[in-house]
Amino acid sequence: MKYSVQEVMQYVLEEDVKFIRLAFCDVFGKQKNISIMPQELPRAFEYGIAVDASAIKGFGDEAHSDLLLHPDGDTLMPLPWRPEHGRVVRMFCSITYPDGRPFECDSRWILKKAIEDAENDGFSFYFGAEQEFYLFNLDDKGNPTIEPYDNAGYMDIAPEDRGENIRREVCLTLEQLGIHIESSHHEEGPGQNEIDFRYSDPMTAADYAVVFQTVVKTVANRNGLYADFSPKPLENYPGNGFHINMSVTSRDKSDNMDYMIAGILDHISDMTVFLNPLESSYRRFGSGKAPKYISWSEENRSQLVRVPAAMGEYRRAELRSPDPAANTYLAFALMIYSAMDGIRNKTELQDPANINLFTADEDTLSKFTQLPMSLDAAREAAKNSDFIRKHIPERILDIYCNK
Repeated sequence: MKYSVQEVMQYVLEEDVKFIRLAFCDVFGKQKNISIMPQELPRAFEYGIAVDASAIKGFGDEAHSDLLLHPDGDTLMPLPWRPEHGRVVRMFCSITYPDGRPFECDSRWILKKAIEDAENDGFSFYFGAEQEFYLFNLDDKGNPTIEPYDNAGYMDIAPEDRGENIRREVCLTLEQLGIHIESSHHEEGPGQNEIDFRYSDPMTAADYAVVFQTVVKTVANRNGLYADFSPKPLENYPGNGFHINMSVTSRDKSDNMDYMIAGILDHISDMTVFLNPLESSYRRFGSGKAPKYISWSEENRSQLVRVPAAMGEYRRAELRSPDPAANTYLAFALMIYSAMDGIRNKTELQDPANINLFTADEDTLSKFTQLPMSLDAAREAAKNSDFIRKHIPERILDIYCNK
């Protein structure tokens, strides 16, 4: 739901809100927040709330540590797992320097700029997220184990699928937050689950992806479990994917789907480090339906990009290489910019690979270009990319590529 500043103030007063969480993400997409009391809300909207950025990697040092959080009233969201009396709400924030300049490491601001650049050229993008996660048991001290909550397989049902009630609770909680869910099911790995979002505008979709991980972890913990979104929690089982569905519309009603896909394929190697930022990210590639080659096809789940069977407003392209460790704001921004390059340049889309790349012979596979197959290779591709340097601030590029 969208709220004006005045409506936020009225909501806080009428709904007995006692704590307001001002949320933001670090450069890797990890959510942070500071809580303020209701009486501080007018100051937050007018001037911003100062935070010490020196303790957040990439945000500053002790000599330049002050940054200001400015709440976005449109993102007001009550947290249903907190008490109803003395309620807690959360708003995402933009980040600025004390002089009002946007903070270049604010990844939400980077996505906002990408959306504005696309709209200025007459294009609107839409995203839908599909995130996978494992549910693991906790040990006697409440610490996570790698013991799966169940041993069910793909789309199994109860009693084998013990995660059914957890997914149900997650979906109901998300509905309370105004987030629309399309589907949920057990995935291939033991204790592995997937919940899919209905498509929305890029910023809403990115915010929801961040909220989603928080909700899943909260619900899992409330049920004595640990939700693991890491790329490869179990060595011999499928990794966790973050499949990103994307579509485009234009003011002139032209069909730009092929150009959009071509642009993404053209820049995918350069942006892989931002879609797959961990060493373990690269242990997914080439198995468990995770792609290894730069290719596309209709419906085919062995491809990097597939176009699912859908018509009209539901027609979209699905990028299958990212994993949930990605900073969603950076991922969406780079996908928009790469798609725009494809559209502006009318980049020709390569022929579809209508084969199963997981079972193809070596001679066939040799005709395809591989994704970067290690974190070091992905870092090198990004460092040497004019496209990345144009759209990713130097400080963020340095953090991702020179750790």
